[in-house]
Amino acid sequence: MFTGLTNEGQRWWLIGLLVLWGGLLFGGFIFGRLDSAKEGRIPTFSRIGSSLGLVVAGWSWYSFSQNTAATSYSLLIAIGMTLGALGDLFMAGLIIAGENRVLGGIGSFGLGHIAYIAAILQFSAQQGLDAPAPRWFSLAGWLLFGLVAWYLVVFRGREATVLHWAALPYALLLASTAGFATGLAWQAPGFGWLGLGAALFLVSDLILAAQLFNQLHFPLIRDIIWLTYGPGQMLIVFSVSSAF
Repeated sequence: MFTGLTNEGQRWWLIGLLVLWGGLLFGGFIFGRLDSAKEGRIPTFSRIGSSLGLVVAGWSWYSFSQNTAATSYSLLIAIGMTLGALGDLFMAGLIIAGENRVLGGIGSFGLGHIAYIAAILQFSAQQGLDAPAPRWFSLAGWLLFGLVAWYLVVFRGREATVLHWAALPYALLLASTAGFATGLAWQAPGFGWLGLGAALFLVSDLILAAQLFNQLHFPLIRDIIWLTYGPGQMLIVFSVSSAF
């Protein structure tokens, strides 16, 4: 895919996808109409389109990174983003409706984060960036944050259901991504954007969890979720540039 492009052509192709992503997400927020529930302005087609644009970007990075140090990393990141876009389709009710859409979304996002973690661990081992102290201190800190956040946002004061318990390993998985990303960034500062992206994804999901489990509502809540989640995914996908 796109192997005939020159390095300059590849660069402009990726910039174009970045502009397209930003136009769909932020343009949808600026020009979209506030829905009747006052939860958001970004229309569904803009949200889903922005995710699909990042899927194309992820697989483009993989195509452009053949026979480089970034090949395996970019492949796993592309797989993770593809699963993330599938999760968006579930959450939007475009595959199944009702409570099962949330379980479908959790499953897809969870598998995506397993791919992200695999990318980080594989690249770290390949490049000798797997020093124990940065990795395990970062992971421990983020896991503690994820556990406390799950208890406060999802579990406390609620009668636990299957969905509540399913949210626990999911929260810890997202926290693990942030932990491993932070550990890598600690040793290779160029991956700081990866750590920020993973953190934004986790923050976005905590707001979504508060909406789903604690009935948190405020004007533009859906947009806030997407304006943290979308940039988080973008930073993860474009972190491939630091792997070369």
